Amino acid sequence: MTKLLKIEWLKIKNYTAFIVIGIFFVIGVFVTNYIVYLVNKNIVGKMGGGLVNAFNPYNFNNTWQTSSYATGWLLLLPGLMLIILITNEFSFRTSRQNIIDGWSRSEFIRVKLLLGLIFALVSTLLVVITALVFGFASQTTFGTNGISHVGYFFLKALSYNIIAIFIGVLIRRTGFAIGLFFIYMGAENIISQLLDVWSLKLKRDGIGDYGSMGDYLPMNAADGLLTFPDNPLRSIAKNSLPTDYYWIVLPLALGYLLLFLWWSHRRFVKSDL
Repeated sequence: MTKLLKIEWLKIKNYTAFIVIGIFFVIGVFVTNYIVYLVNKNIVGKMGGGLVNAFNPYNFNNTWQTSSYATGWLLLLPGLMLIILITNEFSFRTSRQNIIDGWSRSEFIRVKLLLGLIFALVSTLLVVITALVFGFASQTTFGTNGISHVGYFFLKALSYNIIAIFIGVLIRRTGFAIGLFFIYMGAENIISQLLDVWSLKLKRDGIGDYGSMGDYLPMNAADGLLTFPDNPLRSIAKNSLPTDYYWIVLPLALGYLLLFLWWSHRRFVKSDL
């Protein structure tokens, strides 16, 4: 597998789209977190009064959770890159050539899935670095409170990447695959919002607290694990919101991940080249 990864690296290391999207993602991670810091300091803090002003999302009580949450909004970029890389293999017939050269179908798709894992690991490393930079900049004592959210971020990054690989293997044409990726993400978010409104109504009417049901969908399951740290404004609203049932959402996120892993592998192995 190491040899196959080296070949994969030779394919992408000088690819302009890979370099450009990679640079945008790295810069975007730090810029996005800095924007969150500025908004909290200069807008939310001044509007919310003393209690909110005392809240710092990047001290070591919150930095791991905040950095994971803020960076999560950028994960469509690695997913987009994976779709381009996968569909290019079909457009330029390199997938067929690799099979002719002796790769098995299983080896080919496994190295793509491993690439998705590597992208997720690199993204998670950026989150760790960002959390440390902002944490030390806050001049607070080092701590690991909320560091579990870094693990949730990794799960979300890997889920997005595997879904992107599945769509690339399923559609095979770059433009259509990218379009489907964004359409599906938008459609799921709309359905998720509707389910969340329904959840809110069910709790308000005393029928039952079933959690945020929008978090039970494939991409939103991983999203639902990442939340902004508790603060005075969020605590006030939280009393009227459905309960966050992490013990339901986490197994669902893992289950969806395994499903798309299996589905991607099966789709490529069983379909025509």
